[in-house]
Amino acid sequence: MNAIAPENFSRRLPSAQEIENADQLRQIVANAMVDGEATVKVVTENGKAPQPITLTPAIAQTFLEVLRLISSGNGFMMIPVTAELTTQEAADLLNVSRPYFIKVLERGDIAYTTVGRHRRVKAEDLFAYKERRDKERAEALSEMAELDASMGLD
Repeated sequence: MNAIAPENFSRRLPSAQEIENADQLRQIVANAMVDGEATVKVVTENGKAPQPITLTPAIAQTFLEVLRLISSGNGFMMIPVTAELTTQEAADLLNVSRPYFIKVLERGDIAYTTVGRHRRVKAEDLFAYKERRDKERAEALSEMAELDASMGLD
């Protein structure tokens, strides 16, 4: 049996064993969901009887998303909304270059603070910007599709 790697999935991909374990657990949680809630039986320490644990819908859905990522062989990174990110971390999350991201900051599109001569961005501000940007892109694409359709360019 493979040894379990101690580091989290933000720096590596899951092993075949971890993929299999995550898929099994994902199926158990998904099958346990009833009326938007999930109850999962888990074995406690020292071979005691299984204890029922009720997950709220939000926790169950979040847990399922994480398990889907692992079971599909993907790594992931969890970022608390209250975290402060470097410009490189923020640029990576937006999938843009750091110089471009600096221009976004300097335009005032995202609030930031400076620590010494380094900029820091709150994750919540970055996520709000990303949501606005994605919404604007979706609206622009929708308008283009409508324009194409009205001109018969389907």
